[in-house]
Amino acid sequence: MSTDYSFKGWVGKSSDCIEKQGLVYTDIEPKKFTEDDVDIRISHCGICGSDVHTLTNGWGGTHYPITVGHEIVGTAVKVGKNVQGIKVGDRVGVGAQSSSCLSCGECKVDNEPYCDGMVTTYNGTYPDGTQSTGGYADYTRVPSHFVFKIPDALPSEVAAPMLCGGITMYSPLKRHGCGPGKSVGIIGIGGLGHFGILFAKALGADRITAISRKSNKAADALAMGADAYVATDDDPKWASRHANTLDLIVSTVNSPKLPIDSYLQLLRPHGTFVQVGAPEDSVPGFSVFPLIVKGVSISGSIIGSPKDIEEMLELSARKGVKSWVNPWPLEKVNDALQAFERGEPRYRIVLVNEKHVGK
Repeated sequence: MSTDYSFKGWVGKSSDCIEKQGLVYTDIEPKKFTEDDVDIRISHCGICGSDVHTLTNGWGGTHYPITVGHEIVGTAVKVGKNVQGIKVGDRVGVGAQSSSCLSCGECKVDNEPYCDGMVTTYNGTYPDGTQSTGGYADYTRVPSHFVFKIPDALPSEVAAPMLCGGITMYSPLKRHGCGPGKSVGIIGIGGLGHFGILFAKALGADRITAISRKSNKAADALAMGADAYVATDDDPKWASRHANTLDLIVSTVNSPKLPIDSYLQLLRPHGTFVQVGAPEDSVPGFSVFPLIVKGVSISGSIIGSPKDIEEMLELSARKGVKSWVNPWPLEKVNDALQAFERGEPRYRIVLVNEKHVGK
């Protein structure tokens, strides 16, 4: 396969780049190639909430100019001599992490996202000093430990958003025992939350409750596999009415107004509340009495390990898990980001690099 290609992508240069439809198509600098790396010709890339938080500098620390996107699927076009399990021509994907030290205690137990040397797929810095660059682009270069073969049963537009949105939900569900005998609640039925329902169903949860402010997504949630739907704006007594019904809750909400006290009411004794949504501001305080009198736990989670991702992809292929996606041409990324900001996707926008599809 030809290595005659250049690294170009859609670059944000300031925190108002979404508002002003200001991403521009230009040259980007990849990391220096090593024999552990894979170059990928990108065909698809999902839009994630993290992309927006980063482009707008909502979390702080954005290094402009920046190319975001960490739900990447494409074709391996150059493979280093040290790489195992991937060859030129393979359909591969990359998620939100692109590097770690691979030698610390966390890395040795398949816990790479918690490595002190973790490098995010964009807005991170590799050991050689170059900035990591994301998937709103034609090509990317990533260390092979964080590059995954995509199962044949998963179309590229279905697989791409699983590599961040999907694994962000799969990992805490699996870690906290989602499966037969468990009653699971998913708070926030959006890009992340819809994966929560899909994977709780695939993992065999006895009962899945979708929780959202409005009732407008009820039909979708039930079609995804939810058994019940709670619209909190429609029922002032929702917390007491559904108290002590859930073993595990995963919250995708990133509002700083999280009603944590009410959510904890929903848990049975020794239940677990896991937060994956990342507000830009601090969340309110809450009563610690549920932690004491019911023995419940509060936890957090970030993406998942390479082992988790491979397991998730295999499960999705075997169980027929299908992301709900809205394709957009990559060249219309500025329009797609504004649609994302308006809350239009049902439930994940996937950018399609049309010149690379089918190659």
